[in-house]
Amino acid sequence: MSQNSIAVDPVSSVQTKMKREVASASRTDRIPDSARVTSVTHWTGSLFSFKVERPASLRFRSGEFVMLGLMGDPNPKTGKSNPLLRAYSIASPAWEEELEFYSIKVPDGPLTSKLQHLSPGDSIILRPRPVGTLILDALLPGKRLWLLATGTGIAPFASVIRDPETYEKFDSVVLMHTCREVKELEYGKQLVAEVMEHEFLAEIVTDRLIYYPSTTREVSRNQGRITDSLSSSSFYKSLHVDPLNAESDRCMICGSLGFNEDIQALLQDKGLVEGSGNDPGTYVVEKAFVE
Repeated sequence: MSQNSIAVDPVSSVQTKMKREVASASRTDRIPDSARVTSVTHWTGSLFSFKVERPASLRFRSGEFVMLGLMGDPNPKTGKSNPLLRAYSIASPAWEEELEFYSIKVPDGPLTSKLQHLSPGDSIILRPRPVGTLILDALLPGKRLWLLATGTGIAPFASVIRDPETYEKFDSVVLMHTCREVKELEYGKQLVAEVMEHEFLAEIVTDRLIYYPSTTREVSRNQGRITDSLSSSSFYKSLHVDPLNAESDRCMICGSLGFNEDIQALLQDKGLVEGSGNDPGTYVVEKAFVE
């Protein structure tokens, strides 16, 4: 052996290589940012909600969303799996120990076709970095807050109406939720009932939270689109409230793309201006996702 040669222990070399391979495999195979499912509720054949354990480090504001999902199927060639992620509004209030999500079921959807089969004890991917525009800080001070939603768009407002800060900033809150059929309103109906009977929230929301569910297809007590209601004097009379106005009303919008656009046009005609976290306005709309 020459003086410049370095002796290599073959056993040590193999052990080092094995450690690197194991470390690499653990990074590839483990589920990143996992959260354990604690309960699942199927509301209809196309709607369900589920709760997961809240990561200890997660802090969020009512109305924000996170990216969550599952690992996809392994690639036939490489054997590796990539995460399937989608934006989901956090339906639970900021003080809750668990995180709740409300979702549609899409039979052929890459993610929801798998999520709908979740069971308690399963793990999902949850990126603990909440963001979103449906936050109180994005609105200028006002007296009345309108929460306008279609379908699963009620999810962020499930958080907002259970946040005591909402009632510190506004004298009253109007939650309008519309779906095609009556059975699709059940999640919102039970949500509001629980808020009205909650040990601490009941005293805060009594006579200050107005809930107006409606349908667009099935005949019901309140039938019609939210845009039509907000343009009708009879609607305001039925609720015994003053018509929506830009001076004292603030609005949050979450629904289908068409709904969001129609509501924005209506609000802008009434003089409301879109806001954001950096530039508060008189209404906000979530653009990160639609139904």
